[in-house]
Amino acid sequence: MPPRTDAAAVVPDGGSVIDAVGSLVRAYPELVVAVFLAAVTLVGGAYAILRFKRPTGTRFLEALASRDEVAVLMHPNPDPDAMAAAIGVACLARQVDTEATLQYTGEIRHQENRAFRTVLNLDMTPIEHVSELAAEAVVLVDHNEPRGFAGAEGVLPFAVVDHHPGDGTGEAFTDVRTDYGACSSIVAEYFRDVGATPVPPDMHASEIPAEYTLPSTISTGLLYGILTDTDRLIAGCSAPDFSAAGYLYPGIDEDLLNRIANPEVSKEVLEAKARAIAGKQVRGPFLVSDIGALSNLDAIPQAADELIKMEGVTATVVVGEKSGNIYLSGRSRDDRVHMGRTLEAALTDIPGSSAGGHARMGGAQIMGNDGVVDTDGGLRVEREALVERLFDSMSGET
Repeated sequence: MPPRTDAAAVVPDGGSVIDAVGSLVRAYPELVVAVFLAAVTLVGGAYAILRFKRPTGTRFLEALASRDEVAVLMHPNPDPDAMAAAIGVACLARQVDTEATLQYTGEIRHQENRAFRTVLNLDMTPIEHVSELAAEAVVLVDHNEPRGFAGAEGVLPFAVVDHHPGDGTGEAFTDVRTDYGACSSIVAEYFRDVGATPVPPDMHASEIPAEYTLPSTISTGLLYGILTDTDRLIAGCSAPDFSAAGYLYPGIDEDLLNRIANPEVSKEVLEAKARAIAGKQVRGPFLVSDIGALSNLDAIPQAADELIKMEGVTATVVVGEKSGNIYLSGRSRDDRVHMGRTLEAALTDIPGSSAGGHARMGGAQIMGNDGVVDTDGGLRVEREALVERLFDSMSGET
């Protein structure tokens, strides 16, 4: 009799399949378990890959949405990049119904920084103690380790968004991109990642048919943050900084931008710049200037910005004093001089000192402490020795 070729002969019935599987399990239990675990691992791995590949901004937005409130904390004496990144993060948080409070330590002194805050009408709260943080979930922007207030060492950040070198991390989210010229560029990318539409200055967000929007004031602030930290996109910047600026462009309010960029300059700042020029010491391509005592510390970085423009000079550090403490600000356009590391090396064994920054700019301070000498009634490091340390550090001799 010829073999049957109908479907019943080819495809076993349900009972046969179950019996066959049962027989296989009884005969090869280890193999069946291994196959099952491999399948679970494959599925789990595929899910993890897909989840990891989601845009960073999407993951950050989800982290923000998981909390009812966050404190967005800027570094001490915040500059436009820190303030811009903070208002951007707060804007994202509020669009997922998370309350956000902007906080900072120190002061906002520089006329450009004050103009940024005033023109954009920013609501920011100063703090001096950890108990003053507005929320348990703290988002650090433009720095990756809490500092500048009592109890800072005990704070475990919820999230960190930064472009400076450092080992600080967030409990739920960490994004530190040292190749970016500005933290504002990173935050701008978050908006782009979630598909936010920049709102033109002559429109209101409610007129834009999009789930997420980027208000004009936030676009303007983020662009200015990028411009200030990259010396107007000509130093220390990367392709993502240009890309972020292009994304922000449709929402820029040129009038607000001009008012922030061109504030009045105080008499003391002009005088400090004049002292910096008159008292400069130049050795090869390196320059150091001690401008002495002053009440407006923001004159120091502004003087450094002026002196780095001098022909033949590729790295400069300006030193000043207030209330017995020493403050330094450095600028570099020399690939051999990483300014942040240069200042760290120059002050490495000086008590009460701290320094940091990135390749093109850095800052440092020496607070009154053991190991300093008393001169003219004020606690200070011997200035001549400090100047020598700075020149040695820029020359790579320390």
